[in-house]
Amino acid sequence: MAVKKSATSKAPAPAKKPVAVKRAAPAKKAVPVEKPVSEKKSRPAVRSDESAWTAAELREIERELREDAGRLAGELAAAEAGLADLIRDSGDGAGDDQADAGSKTFEREHEMSLANNARDMLLQVEHALARLANGTYGACENCGTPIGKGRLQAFPRATLCLPCKQAEER
Repeated sequence: MAVKKSATSKAPAPAKKPVAVKRAAPAKKAVPVEKPVSEKKSRPAVRSDESAWTAAELREIERELREDAGRLAGELAAAEAGLADLIRDSGDGAGDDQADAGSKTFEREHEMSLANNARDMLLQVEHALARLANGTYGACENCGTPIGKGRLQAFPRATLCLPCKQAEER
């Protein structure tokens, strides 16, 4: 015996509510504001318990950074030349035993590491010199507080204050 299905009744659809159309406000024309151009660069930041940077101290820091840049550029050139020699010599390893091949690979990776380290340090020195030139030297790049003269005199490439550096290393 067949059972006849009853028709399901559909609930009426809810009435659509009118939606307010948002209109964009007319664009306001920006009035150019001329900022006074400072002839004098801002001084590097110092902590409240330290004396301000003297011109002689800044010249000494800049001199150290420039010496480091020259030394690092030389190290980088030497490391890249050594690496090029190792790569060139690695192709003629016919007859070398496995220990020689492993030794050459280790030496090549060591030279690559030295070159990368010198390149990174050179970039840090160039960044510190740029910060000296634009007056942001001495301020932490993370929080903006002064890094401290002692830290910068010991490590002129520092870009972070001690608390920020410790937090970064964790």
